[in-house]
Amino acid sequence: MNIEKHGVSIGINRVGSDFFLSLKAQGKLTHDDYKTITPLIDSALASVSKPKVRMLFDGSELQGWELRAAWDDFKLGLRHGSEFEKIAIYGNKRWEAMAAKIGNWFVAGEIKYFDNHNEAITWLQA
Repeated sequence: MNIEKHGVSIGINRVGSDFFLSLKAQGKLTHDDYKTITPLIDSALASVSKPKVRMLFDGSELQGWELRAAWDDFKLGLRHGSEFEKIAIYGNKRWEAMAAKIGNWFVAGEIKYFDNHNEAITWLQA
């Protein structure tokens, strides 16, 4: 029997105005996933006047996005793009590396792709 996993795990840690956001996606992201993710991020960042965010996105088990979810992701990036200092995308798919390059067009901070989890964490902490 083949069990198909789907979901998003999110972690938000805050020290002063500095945030560390971690997201791990499994399966194919949906619009409903963003209906859960977006209010959490909006609420956390609204509590600080000039938040500084470093994010680890673990896409190692990500299969992609539904079209509407891709649009949700784009809107989220536009709304909070100036608040991100660094985004590390950890994964194992060629298109994820391309997504990091495209994401740099919409986010004020730096986005970098890694195929090694520890290297992604080290880069975020530097």
